[in-house]
Amino acid sequence: MSSITLDSKVPSGPLAEKWDKHRFDMKLVNPANKRKYTVIVVGSGLAGGAAAASLAELGYNVKCFCFQDSPRRAHSIAAQGGINAAKNYQNDGDSVFRLFYDTIKGGDFRSREANVYRLAQVSVNIIDQCVAQGVPFAREYGGLLDNRSFGGAQVSRTFYARGQTGQQLLLGAYSALSRQIGLGNVEMYPRTEMLDLVLIDGHAKGIVVRDLITGEISSHAGDAVALGTGGYGRVFYLSTNAMGCNVTAAYRAHKRGALFANPCYTQIHPTCIPVAGEHQSKLTLMSESLRNDGRVWAPKKKGDNRPANQIPEDERDYYLERKYPSFGNLAPRDISSRSAKEACDDGRGVGEFGRGVYLDFSDAINRLGKNLIKERYGNLFDMYERITAENPYEVPMRIYPASHYTMGGLWVDYNLMSNLPGLHVIGEANFSDHGANRLGASALMQGLADGYFVLPYTIADYLARVGAQNISTDRQEFKDAEQQAREKTQKLLSINGSRTAESFHRELGHIVWENCGMARNETGLKKALQMIPELREQFWRDLKVAGVENSLNQSLESAGRVADFMEFAELLCQDALHREESCGGHFREEYQTDEGEAVRNDDKFTYVAAWEHTGYGKTAELHKEKLEFENVKLATRSYK
Repeated sequence: MSSITLDSKVPSGPLAEKWDKHRFDMKLVNPANKRKYTVIVVGSGLAGGAAAASLAELGYNVKCFCFQDSPRRAHSIAAQGGINAAKNYQNDGDSVFRLFYDTIKGGDFRSREANVYRLAQVSVNIIDQCVAQGVPFAREYGGLLDNRSFGGAQVSRTFYARGQTGQQLLLGAYSALSRQIGLGNVEMYPRTEMLDLVLIDGHAKGIVVRDLITGEISSHAGDAVALGTGGYGRVFYLSTNAMGCNVTAAYRAHKRGALFANPCYTQIHPTCIPVAGEHQSKLTLMSESLRNDGRVWAPKKKGDNRPANQIPEDERDYYLERKYPSFGNLAPRDISSRSAKEACDDGRGVGEFGRGVYLDFSDAINRLGKNLIKERYGNLFDMYERITAENPYEVPMRIYPASHYTMGGLWVDYNLMSNLPGLHVIGEANFSDHGANRLGASALMQGLADGYFVLPYTIADYLARVGAQNISTDRQEFKDAEQQAREKTQKLLSINGSRTAESFHRELGHIVWENCGMARNETGLKKALQMIPELREQFWRDLKVAGVENSLNQSLESAGRVADFMEFAELLCQDALHREESCGGHFREEYQTDEGEAVRNDDKFTYVAAWEHTGYGKTAELHKEKLEFENVKLATRSYK
């Protein structure tokens, strides 16, 4: 048994005072000394880009790495609908505590109170930061910032820029990052992929990377490492994530000793364009903001194949409004997704494969006019029409749930530092804020909160305690890690089998989706845990990687990432099997009410499941961080 002790480092005192007290208690690095420290930031999305820009602005030397050709190509750019903040501009009853409460409840009481409250606190600063950067948020007629509502909330707290909010926020962070690159405070490494984490005396002091253009493998040293590398939703193969999204950076850190927390908490987004056929390698997200004005329904009769506009009103089942009258079409994502699946499983799905429901804007267009709907969602409607050749102003959209976001990630304490000293993890790559289910518009909030307002404080405390060490990449630890990376690359190239990495990834994704997707059960999970190792062994026997090592080789890039998914998928299913309850995005069919609602097991599972890597093909070791609820009482999560 490992001797790891999970210390969340949550400060004492009243909830509303913890962050202010902690900031005062933390050690500081004075401005003249900051230039002595180098911080490595992996990832250039909202979390990584914001962190790199902020740390450089403070005076640290920053090295920032991304595998895209430009930092502004990070997947944060794909977010559509908005970013939450407790500004209460609508005067509709919002507050920091209400945002905190909605987030705890939305996560099905499986997140750490102190982290979530801090997120709600700093949310109000994010909007001011972004406006100052020139982010073109939507505005009301009088010029004030507009808000709309998102699932899981009964107030309007979501700031947005049409359906391009992620793009506009990322461009704001990118502008700040570009300024620091121009000043020489950030050394930017695009088209560079992290292959390994390097530990010196147990502390994270560097990374091994591969130049994706030349194939060169090299090392970089620093005084601390911050991972802002996103989530692992592509383990399902078909997802709303970009093709390049992967688990590699986080999983390689996990193999070096970083604990992986709650991997079974995966989010299925309820409003995606349904699968069109076997040719697809990616699914398209339609923003949850559409559910503000669109009404979700399915035919009441099984097998009703009439065009939507020919189905009379009394033969339509507006099932979210029926089942959850208080929240209606703005029920949280996990509940909305399962409800769509139930309707389709009942034989009432629409579309060619019967895997879809309608998202209908006819009432909103009649009430508000086409021009206003176009102003709010025009680019989303245009995107839908380009993909489906259907005009959503005239016929309802067809939607179905798809893999989207992941709430699990590397375990971090209140300082966003993993159990490995010096390794900080931010944004979707950590587990800390969303519990078992993320509310819409909270991903952008967390990424920017971590990057702009949390990590710059907490990383200073670590650096001040350990001091500048001027680590050299000539050390044996770096040479060993580089050699291991080269050996793995050679192994992938030398198999010379008959199947591509993508074909293995597609098969793996099917296994995981069927057995550990929207609904899970013991039989299916045990089946997956038998099938995944068998597929993994076949992968290492029959993989075909074309090309050579020392050049641009996208099939080699893909193979390395799929190899990590092959191992990570087993951890995902292991966590899902061990958690004998239903909560948020983790829905075990054995644990539900007669009405199909999730049944938590608070007596046994009110904890964070943090898994320690024990070796290739071996069962990971479980460590538990008990969750304490002092400010919100554990309760049955109801949106009725």
